[in-house]
Amino acid sequence: MHIAVYAFDGVTMFHLAVPQMVFDEVSRQGLGEWTTSLFSDGPNSIRTAEGYQLAGVEGPEAAARADVVVVPSWFDDGRVLGDTLRGLLQDAHRRDVTVLGLCLGAIAVADAGLLAGRQAVTHWQAFATLTERHPDILLDRSVLYIDHGDVMTSAGTASGLDACLHVVRDRLGADAANTVARSLVVAPHREGGQAQYIEQPVPQRSSVEPIATLLEWALGNLRESLTVDRLAEQAHMSRRTFVRAFRAATGTTPSAWIRSRRLDAARRLLETTDRSIDHIATDCGFGNAVTLRQNFAAAFSTTPTDYRRRFDARPHIRSLH
Repeated sequence: MHIAVYAFDGVTMFHLAVPQMVFDEVSRQGLGEWTTSLFSDGPNSIRTAEGYQLAGVEGPEAAARADVVVVPSWFDDGRVLGDTLRGLLQDAHRRDVTVLGLCLGAIAVADAGLLAGRQAVTHWQAFATLTERHPDILLDRSVLYIDHGDVMTSAGTASGLDACLHVVRDRLGADAANTVARSLVVAPHREGGQAQYIEQPVPQRSSVEPIATLLEWALGNLRESLTVDRLAEQAHMSRRTFVRAFRAATGTTPSAWIRSRRLDAARRLLETTDRSIDHIATDCGFGNAVTLRQNFAAAFSTTPTDYRRRFDARPHIRSLH
């Protein structure tokens, strides 16, 4: 199988390397005769984001003979897809060639019209751009990749590894994917989506009083029982008036806002302390670890323990044995 990877001025070395590392490892491990090549709009050299000049980049003919075409990323300015690559991707799709849009590469695949009316995923920072340009595409931030068989998209940078390993698994089976993953020392399959990576700063307080005062009070009392009735009482409003005023000030319901703030607090404690999950659940107002885990999984598609493992920001003292 031949995989053609699109290269362009400003692409990072990592984005170019991911599909080549995974797919070339298939051959290196003797699992199949897979080859990769880089191509661009014309046969030329390209300059990467790191300043390296890459020669030997092929022209569009490399994609014309490919079994899989990969757009591994996209220009930082999110520019609209050019005619040359648009025609190439559309032609590949008509020939039943699998098209992969990894990370920001989903923008190019969308511009080619291959995702119209379908689900897709891309780097979370590009969600607004893609939604504005293609409102008919259903973006899902809860997954690392989405495979339609003919077209595939993946989330943030490292999710390209997951997507490429999925291609190996789909074409050659789980054993082959596990062999490749072991050789590259990466997980053969990761759970969870990129919601856990999205920065979720505590929203600025509303300028609408007395809701602004209430928000500040609630943030300092998350471990308490913060029912709608209690919040309304604290704001000196009737329940009905409070709910209406709260939505007008924050754009959401009191329950949803409190839950999000508790999850924010839990994430900070997981990142910066060694407190147990039970203690964090109590401190953040979830009451018990089971409730925390359920809400955490629903919001971030992962467990508190796995989240701590990935985002542990505590200083560690390493000892030599």
